[in-house]
Amino acid sequence: QVQLQESGPGLVKPSQTLSLTCTVSGGSITTSYYYWNWIRQPPGKGLEWMGFIGYDNSNLYSPSLKSRTSISRDTSKNQFSLQLNSLIPEDTAVYYCARWSGNYFDTWGQGTQVTVSS
Repeated sequence: QVQLQESGPGLVKPSQTLSLTCTVSGGSITTSYYYWNWIRQPPGKGLEWMGFIGYDNSNLYSPSLKSRTSISRDTSKNQFSLQLNSLIPEDTAVYYCARWSGNYFDTWGQGTQVTVSS
């Protein structure tokens, strides 16, 4: 059974860069045809998809976040990571990593709270 676990800082300052890592256990991030996503939920709002890195190392980002977002992977550690630059308070959210199976998000991490504040 695949499990995902997010890790990273809970508090970051405006203008800084957020770095989060998702550690995957029970399955490889290079297994066809899965896509490994970052999704966030600001307080009182719905889920916002941010982007993915594919089993083939492909990337796709949300147009609204593309200029500030980068998703990479470390296959030796079976991890994938999110970098979000130029943080603003509106980036405060619970950040989730999730696996896309081709039909739906079938596996989610528990989420990690990130607060952007000086």
